[in-house]
Amino acid sequence: MKSIVGIVGSARRLGNCEIFVKEVSRNINLPHELVLLRLSSFRLEPCRGCYVCLFAEERCPRKDDLYSVLEPIAQADAIIVAAPAYFLGASANLRRLTDRGLSFYAYIDKLWGKPAVAAAVAGIPGKEGATLLGVENFARMLLADLKVSRVVYGALPGEVFLDGKNRRVAAEMAAALFTPKRRAEPHRCPLCGGDTFRFLGGNRVRCMLCSNAGTVSMEEQGPHVHVEKGAHELFLSREEAEAHRQWLIGMKDRFIADKKKLKQISSDYRRDGRWVEPPADRGPEK
Repeated sequence: MKSIVGIVGSARRLGNCEIFVKEVSRNINLPHELVLLRLSSFRLEPCRGCYVCLFAEERCPRKDDLYSVLEPIAQADAIIVAAPAYFLGASANLRRLTDRGLSFYAYIDKLWGKPAVAAAVAGIPGKEGATLLGVENFARMLLADLKVSRVVYGALPGEVFLDGKNRRVAAEMAAALFTPKRRAEPHRCPLCGGDTFRFLGGNRVRCMLCSNAGTVSMEEQGPHVHVEKGAHELFLSREEAEAHRQWLIGMKDRFIADKKKLKQISSDYRRDGRWVEPPADRGPEK
């Protein structure tokens, strides 16, 4: 029996994100257990950039719930993720996890190439903003093989399934999860499959998912994107992900070599500005 982890980026219980993940699971024609993670339920502290997790068998020194989240994802056979649009972007619950992405490299053998599908859930049609890009980035940063990503609409709890359209989307995702990925369409990035681009001037564009640059041309069928792989990649191949990890590890030696100069630069800014501090008497989080 397969284990499929459902990652819910919304704090709302039985909300549209949760039931969409469960609907995808219902349509998977393989025996499986659905293991659910509601990211807002876990305490995930900000990354300190200390790099400790990159070395040998070290783990992140932060005493929070990171590994309670990472372990079930690493052990799963596939990933379903859904997150809501908050003010034209994906819920910050996703970033709370991927901001700790340096710790993911310790799990690269278990995370790499894990099949995934992702849904951005928006309340107003056309007002999802960058939410789809956010859930795509989340899956990619987990080193997963993103098979399908879609925007679905629904604001009120359950509204996502008021008609049959989004149930068909969920069924499409379920069918794609364990099948070979289809060839990228011409209007998508040929390297990562992304469809969000920044225009750099002229016909130059940059893919906002893999951050590689190229050109776009208008042909009879519509826009055709040509993107070339850059010199430093994060997730386009297992080898490049490993190379990025080694580059990060090498930063320690660079820091040691330039420590004195770097400290001089930083120290010059020590007295600038006035910090606003949190109240000393604040109670515990509820």
